[in-house]
Amino acid sequence: MPSCLGIFVQNNIIKYAKVSKDRDVKKIDSFGVKFYDNNVEEAIKQVIEETYSFKTPVSINLENENYNYFDMFALLNKKDLGKAIKTEFDLYCNEKSFNPNVFETRYAVTPNVDDSQKMRVIHVSSNKIELNRINSLISGCKVAAIAPVSMAISNLQEFNERNNSVIVNIEDITTVTTMIGKTVYNIETIPQGAKEMLEKITLKENSYSKSYEVCKNTTIYTSEGRELVETEISHLEEIMPTLFTIVGQVQKIINSQTQKIDKVYITGTAALINNIDLYFQEYLDDVKCEILRPYFITNTKDISIKDYIEVNSALALATAGLGEGIKEMNFKNKSLEDKLPDFLKVEITTKSGKATGKKKVGVKFDLGEKLDTIEKNLLRGAGGLLILFTIYGVFSGILRNQYDLKEQEAYERKNSISAQIDLAKADNKKIVQRTSEYTNLIKNLQSINEKVNERLKTRNAIPNLLEQIMFIIPENVQITSIQNTADRHIEIYAQSDKYEQLGYLKAKIKSENYLTNVISTAGQKESNIVTVKIEGELP
Repeated sequence: MPSCLGIFVQNNIIKYAKVSKDRDVKKIDSFGVKFYDNNVEEAIKQVIEETYSFKTPVSINLENENYNYFDMFALLNKKDLGKAIKTEFDLYCNEKSFNPNVFETRYAVTPNVDDSQKMRVIHVSSNKIELNRINSLISGCKVAAIAPVSMAISNLQEFNERNNSVIVNIEDITTVTTMIGKTVYNIETIPQGAKEMLEKITLKENSYSKSYEVCKNTTIYTSEGRELVETEISHLEEIMPTLFTIVGQVQKIINSQTQKIDKVYITGTAALINNIDLYFQEYLDDVKCEILRPYFITNTKDISIKDYIEVNSALALATAGLGEGIKEMNFKNKSLEDKLPDFLKVEITTKSGKATGKKKVGVKFDLGEKLDTIEKNLLRGAGGLLILFTIYGVFSGILRNQYDLKEQEAYERKNSISAQIDLAKADNKKIVQRTSEYTNLIKNLQSINEKVNERLKTRNAIPNLLEQIMFIIPENVQITSIQNTADRHIEIYAQSDKYEQLGYLKAKIKSENYLTNVISTAGQKESNIVTVKIEGELP
């Protein structure tokens, strides 16, 4: 009976579930939650020991994956589709200044519900360094699958072809998986999740494990329900703001769908909060909200269904490791056995008739009888090919690792140079900004200097003018007033008993260019004394 250990790793918590399968019947052999501080590798080893999974294949979650969506022509063949998807991803990386060669990619294809002439491609990418880190966590184990939980979570429910659903998985972060009928159609990621809640509670409780238990025992207020005790509501102020943000984002995602959503399933760490389904229902009036319960769990007499729901993410990964769900989303490195063609996957039996290995489609040899010439030649040929494949696999693996290392070095060097260029641009921007500031300061100083000079000029304007015109004032003319009324404008009041003497003074001031734009009043006569005002501008 095949079995798989699903391990879901998040911040300070490991959820695990060991699932075995006999035809279509699945059985949960063991499950639980383990807390760790820093050494996650040691914690995973303890999980493997406690579940006696030394030879059991392991399925683990992909982390920090990136989702893209491409619309492709529906009649493309598989080869051309792969090329077209690669081209689209390369264009995306070029726009984001990413190196496409540092990513491991997988994709799944589904019909486009908005355009029958096209198909929708869900493209998932993960940095190879991140994948190497995940592989190192389960080194020494047989890897069944490395899969994104957002895709595997759909394995836990038998969906109806005529209904559309949304799965809200509130773990460290929140992923929203949209199901159109039985098909995964869209993945949205919400940064807020259980991690944000637990970290806030930990600031008060000083223990991540205690904060986790507090979260499980918290109950949300409902309009109709029993009166809650203090322990059930003591940390609502840390939990409710995050849940409010999540439900708001889920509401936007549902409203953005062109297809009507009939049901919302809630799962993950936050699904353990009492009445969370009722809380979602208050905001999502037209959609039925409920907790996601794995369809294959029927007997809950001895164990609470809530305990199973707690490890839903690990159960989803275990079922993915058993070959269920979207097989294209498996990010594990293919082993030599996986790469061998079917005709080399032989089953060898002994005289007792018991198989020495897994049953494969291919050639069957019976060691109970003497091998004939054809069987010997087939064995020799298969052995030779196996050796060639082994040598090829070893050398290609070495070359590939070297290539990846060099490529990563080049990418890091490029990033470093880009960072230095950005710093230089920032410095240049600062220099330009400072230059502009200094230019403005210089202009202001020049303007101030001009005003000062102008004031100095106008301050001495009247004495200078008097010094100039003192020699041209006729004997019978008396200057009674001279003033600088505005800017360079001068007004001179003069009086005399003769009109012609005043006219002479005006003409002389104008002709000698002591003032410009010279004008004068007609003059007023009083007691034989004529008074005029002569105006003009200093040159």
